[in-house]
Amino acid sequence: MSQTTTQPAAAPKLGDPAAVGLAAFGMCTLMLQLHALGIVGMGPVLALAVFYGGMAQVLVGLQEFKTGNNFAFSVFTSFGCFWLSFCALILATKYGLFPASKTDVGWFLIVWVLYSGILGIGSLRTNKMLIGAFATLEVGLILLVGEHFGGGEWMATWSAVFMLGTVACVWYGMAHIIFQQLWGRDVLPVGKPLL
Repeated sequence: MSQTTTQPAAAPKLGDPAAVGLAAFGMCTLMLQLHALGIVGMGPVLALAVFYGGMAQVLVGLQEFKTGNNFAFSVFTSFGCFWLSFCALILATKYGLFPASKTDVGWFLIVWVLYSGILGIGSLRTNKMLIGAFATLEVGLILLVGEHFGGGEWMATWSAVFMLGTVACVWYGMAHIIFQQLWGRDVLPVGKPLL
């Protein structure tokens, strides 16, 4: 009598959730900077921030949790919640539910400066694309904090410029992930870690 052995079924190939997370963060950040530069109104920013920057990034973060990637889990879940809380802050102030002053928003941004600084240090172990993204984000946030505490409108303008650098970095990273699978090779290299 012969014995037959069954091989375990191969795990299905899964997509990289970071492609959506980077796309969402980049798109929402781009729209917010277009608003800061006076090009678009707040409506498109809030709509994107809730459904793409907020909800989609939280879902991406939860998918990153399943992969065991604590860095991406923290980044995407937290920044998804950033966009949702940003929308809540804007709407609650507009409708008088719990108004926030300009300095209140400044303090809101300070906690994100601190959190982003921690992630920026962590990014030194990832790749040059993420290092660039967190460096430009950190400078942009610091300038925005300065503007909220009376530093002048020029700080908001320069903040937008640095944030556009963040958008370029994260969309490059998104394209890297997508093109690598489609071409079967590293079309857009993201660079090695610094540490």
